[in-house]
Amino acid sequence: MTWTMAAPGVLFRRYPQDDITITVIRGTRGLLLVDTGSSPADAALIHSDLEPLGALLCVVNTHAHYDHTFGNQHFAADSLRVPIYGHHLLPAHLVEYEARRLAAWRADTSTEPDRDWRDVVITPPTALIRERTWIDLGDRSVELIPLEPGHTDGDLVLRVPVLDDGSGDTWIVGDVMEEPGPPMYGSGCFPIRWPETLSRLLDEVGERDVILPGHGVPVSRDFGVAQLAVLAATADNIRRHHAAGHDIEQTLGVTEEWAYSPAALELAVRRGFEELDRERE
Repeated sequence: MTWTMAAPGVLFRRYPQDDITITVIRGTRGLLLVDTGSSPADAALIHSDLEPLGALLCVVNTHAHYDHTFGNQHFAADSLRVPIYGHHLLPAHLVEYEARRLAAWRADTSTEPDRDWRDVVITPPTALIRERTWIDLGDRSVELIPLEPGHTDGDLVLRVPVLDDGSGDTWIVGDVMEEPGPPMYGSGCFPIRWPETLSRLLDEVGERDVILPGHGVPVSRDFGVAQLAVLAATADNIRRHHAAGHDIEQTLGVTEEWAYSPAALELAVRRGFEELDRERE
C-alpha cells in the first residue's frame, strides 16, 4: 500500500481493515487527516504511514461509525492532543449506537469483525461543527460542511478547493457515498431523507470535481448521480410499502423490486418505516 494522489495535495490510501479509504490533505502548516480507523492499533498504523508526509495538524471525522472513529483515542492521547473535528451530533451517535455495538462485540468475541475490542476507548471529536467552517492549512484552506441526516445524522463532508492548475475541487464525503458497492444502511441511517441530502450535496459538486468516498477509489459526479438514483428508488419502495401497511417481511418479499439484495436492506426498511411514522405524528 502507498499513498495515491487524488488531486494536488490530496492523498488517499486504502487499508484492508474494513476496506476503509483514509485521506490526508497537505498544507504548509501540516496535515489534515480524515478518519481514524476502527481501533487504536489501526490509528497508530495510519499515523506511522503519515510520518513521511509531514507533521499532523488536525483530524476530521466524517461520521460516527466505528471504522471511522474508533481510532480517535490515539490522536487525542495526552502525548499528541491533536484537535479532532466532527459534526455536533456525532457524540450522541457514539453513545446511542457505537457504544452499544462495542459492548456487544466485547460480550461475544465470536461476532464479526474479529479483533481485540478491549483496547478501544470511544473518543468523541474535540471540536464540534454546527455550520460551515474553514480550516487553515497555510497555503490552502479546507471547508467542513455538516449535512442534514442521511447515512447518519452526523455526516460531515470536506471540500478542498481547486488550486490554480485547472482541475476541479475535491470532495471527501465519508459513507454518504461508497464506491466498492451500493450504499450501506448502517446504524442511525435515514433512508427516506438520505436521497435529498445527497442531491443537495451533488448540486454543489462540479463536473470536473473529484469525490473521495469513505470506502473505495475516487469517483466523479456522474457516479454520485447514479448512486443517488439507487438511494431514491429504495426510499420510494419503502414509502410505497409503508403506505400499503406492509410489514418488513412483506416489503422485502418481492426481490425484483430492489436495486440490490433485500437481505442487506432490512435495517433500511425498519429505519425508513420509523421515519415515515414520525412524519405522521
